[in-house]
Amino acid sequence: MDERLKALMQELGNAINETLSESEQIAAAIGEIRRAGYDVFLILEATIGFNRREQNHEDATPARSEPSSERRRARDSEPRAKIKWTSQDQKFLRALKIAIDED
Repeated sequence: MDERLKALMQELGNAINETLSESEQIAAAIGEIRRAGYDVFLILEATIGFNRREQNHEDATPARSEPSSERRRARDSEPRAKIKWTSQDQKFLRALKIAIDED
């Protein structure tokens, strides 16, 4: 892995850590747990993947390929799984500023 990518990954990690540590909602939730008499240990694991794009000399934007009509029909005909979010799930995602559709 080249040094530039390592530096960018470190910058991303720092940004995530800073965002979480500055979250008033997370601080409030942790404060409530502590007031209830518990110590809090927050460990988050993030999986971040990287794929190198091939650069076109005329345009640095990667080309997007459309899925084949067969794959698109198969994907569209598959039933969508329903996810049941608990109130704790929703609070956690909101604290990370992640919106969810509540259909």
